[in-house]
Amino acid sequence: MFDTADDIHPLFYGAPKSTEFKKLRKRIVQNVREAVEQYGMVERREDGSTPKWLVCLSGGKDSYTLLAVLHELKWRGMLPVDLLACNLDQGQPGFPATVLPEFLDKMQVPHRIEYQDTYSVVMDKVPQGRTFCALCSRLRRGNLYRIAREEGCSAVVLGHHRDDILETFFMNLFHGGRLATMPPKLVNEEGDLFVYRPLAHVAEADCEKFARAMNYPIIPCDLCGSQDGLQRQQVKQILDGWEKNSPGRRQVMFRALMNIRPSHMLDPKLFDFAGLMRGAEGKNSDIPDLR
Repeated sequence: MFDTADDIHPLFYGAPKSTEFKKLRKRIVQNVREAVEQYGMVERREDGSTPKWLVCLSGGKDSYTLLAVLHELKWRGMLPVDLLACNLDQGQPGFPATVLPEFLDKMQVPHRIEYQDTYSVVMDKVPQGRTFCALCSRLRRGNLYRIAREEGCSAVVLGHHRDDILETFFMNLFHGGRLATMPPKLVNEEGDLFVYRPLAHVAEADCEKFARAMNYPIIPCDLCGSQDGLQRQQVKQILDGWEKNSPGRRQVMFRALMNIRPSHMLDPKLFDFAGLMRGAEGKNSDIPDLR
């Protein structure tokens, strides 16, 4: 299925022919297709028009994986949307500005390259010793929303994977005092754009293996990655330790995010504890008490 040059998108030209890679590719494609269907990411428009997605491409392993798999699904008629790749060049010193345009041209991928010097803003506004992530992300997101509107896109598509979602959950738990994470699908504050994360079920390790095997020109983010002591890095180390001691622990925790019992939590806004009645009809659920 995957080996005939005439039957693949250019993004997959030169793909390894090993059984291991074919299994990896199949797993990622299935994970993405499952997320797209499960979270209703494809709009069904009354006028029959085709939705258009702005696929955000940073040049990292995750966004390359996202781009390739979405084009794989579209190529095979499984994703009825138009795709526009977009890279936001934020003016970071040393950023190889020609890498992505040349790659996208070669791969015959429709794209837009946007230059906005948010780097200077971040460096000017963030006090010394503080992390850049929050402001950098906010400025980037604002520009991507603007570009999506200008291009007639209904959705901004991001490359956050399963491990990003887990790390955000624990960051909120440890530092934010709330149970929350990055959802696979949401509507922006203005209410005019969807934000999708089709890699929600894909493991970071799979993105790494896939992008490396395809020899995509990966561009590291030296702005955030060069700072020590980031909360996300600390959480990642904790999760790495758990995974090392109990292989598969990450996937178990991820499944828990999809299996929530509001009646067995403590938030009265999600469950009417005050109105709970005694008797069979008043039971929270049939889940056993684990105390």
